[in-house]
Amino acid sequence: MSFFLYKINCMNKKTIAFIFGTRPEVIKLAPVILELKKYPNRYNVVVCNTEQQKELSNQTLSYFGIDSDVNLDCMRQNQTLSEIQSRILTGLEKELFSKYKIDASIVQGDTMTVLCGALTSFYNKIPVFHVEAGLRSYDIFEPFPEEVMRQMTSRVADLNFAPTIKNKQALLKENIDENKIFVTGNTVTDALFCLSPSTMENAKKYFEDNNIKVSDNTVLITVHRRENHGERLDEILNAISFIVNKYQDHNFILPVHPNPNVKDKVYSVLGRFKNVNLLPPLDYPNLVYVMKNAKLILTDSGGIQEEAPTFGCPTLVMRYETERQEGIDAGVSVLVGADYDKIVNLSCEILDKSKADSRLKAQNPYGTGDSAQKIESVINDFFTSL
Repeated sequence: MSFFLYKINCMNKKTIAFIFGTRPEVIKLAPVILELKKYPNRYNVVVCNTEQQKELSNQTLSYFGIDSDVNLDCMRQNQTLSEIQSRILTGLEKELFSKYKIDASIVQGDTMTVLCGALTSFYNKIPVFHVEAGLRSYDIFEPFPEEVMRQMTSRVADLNFAPTIKNKQALLKENIDENKIFVTGNTVTDALFCLSPSTMENAKKYFEDNNIKVSDNTVLITVHRRENHGERLDEILNAISFIVNKYQDHNFILPVHPNPNVKDKVYSVLGRFKNVNLLPPLDYPNLVYVMKNAKLILTDSGGIQEEAPTFGCPTLVMRYETERQEGIDAGVSVLVGADYDKIVNLSCEILDKSKADSRLKAQNPYGTGDSAQKIESVINDFFTSL
């Protein structure tokens, strides 16, 4: 390449800031980060971790071979939503936007980091690209506070990467310009294919070394959402206690969220059962390994609803509303809320069968593993057209 062309290339190169703070955000943005890094002549990638989940987010980055350029260390114990919002906004302005010439910011999902990343970008008149846009429950308190955060982010996003047609339709109903909406599938399916065979072998070894059985009779449970704190969590744990006691030939794996509102109750109710493994939050590959091998999943997580169909695992969603209606429509997951009878009856219906007989045959409605490529193509077109 001539010096002249090289200079032109450098002038056209765009600095893209990836802003995230939680493990799910890392998982879903990692494929996009890696995809953009394939084109060093097009993009200068700046990775910013607000560290909303400090240990989990940094640990997960390492599994994808990604280092962060900016770390904000924003979390403090027992801080309010207003306090964390203020801290992230201030940190982004001081450590990212005042130190780098950013051409666009990419956020993912619906966390406090997403809203703050979008707002700070907007205040600096920098384009916002929203990965996983258009998910809606239409109840501002289910999930809380995420539903409001993703709706607000859509108002300022220049590119909305909607995982499904249903997500696109939701954005159109809110009068988002159709030219700003692109259906790409969900990058969470890309992430599943980013894990190497050796990484998954290490995940298997983790459970073997810790004498934790992962078999055809394994049930994975995750419960952490803010709206499930209090009486709902009591109801959920009572239902799980019944199931655990009834199916003593099954083993239950529950990575316990560190929030004391969750952790203390989980240990007090389920700690006495020998067939329950209460674990610290699992590394991403270890969680994928359990999902891949589980007979049943009980969860209030969003990401797991999208990942489990890839492995054909039945999933009971312990929420009353879900922004991932595609899985419900496809029959790969069922909404059970914190309803004791629904959780117990549907769990028993699945656990009474063999794993082979309970496997789901439907294709994952959330994507096929090429979402990051589609997103990069749209971003490239966006800058080319300027």
